[in-house]
Amino acid sequence: MKLQITAAAGLVALGLAGSAAAAVTVIGDSSAYDCSQAAFHERSDDSALALCNQAITAGFLDRRDLAGTYINRGVILMGRNNYPGARSDFDRAIQIDAAIGEAWVNRGAVNIIDRRYQDGISDIDKGLDLGTQEPAKAYYNRAVAYEGIDDEKSAYLDYQQALVLDPNWDLPKRELLRFTVTRREAPAGQ
Repeated sequence: MKLQITAAAGLVALGLAGSAAAAVTVIGDSSAYDCSQAAFHERSDDSALALCNQAITAGFLDRRDLAGTYINRGVILMGRNNYPGARSDFDRAIQIDAAIGEAWVNRGAVNIIDRRYQDGISDIDKGLDLGTQEPAKAYYNRAVAYEGIDDEKSAYLDYQQALVLDPNWDLPKRELLRFTVTRREAPAGQ
């Protein structure tokens, strides 16, 4: 018996991948901490961006906090629909400290928004391997990418995993409603 999984017509709205960005807690100086809090609370206003800019230019952060602050500024830039700027910040974070999963997961989200689905899957895989503070968002975004390459089964499984990791999150619940799972009998002799 084989499972066949199909999704209702239409790919998830690509803007949703950006809303599932993962921030990084930064202890650093107060502006870096405030920048991380703004990113966690999905603020993308001018004052949130200014906090991140101040933390980056002040020069008082260790390597990990600096990379985290670039990630958080990238999350804020994603909230402002500035995807080239966000990609640049995620790339910079990876150059500084390639061991932070959120940099990879968020760059994956930008790749998905740019319809570079396979690149998005690869980046998110790397981020999941490294570990991330919000893995449900990584699985959700990777599900969107799988739908982009018409791999409904993998998309379905990732939406399910996102829901397992965060049972109160409505986005994966809504996406799973579009899927139909049917069992097919294998042809005789198989």
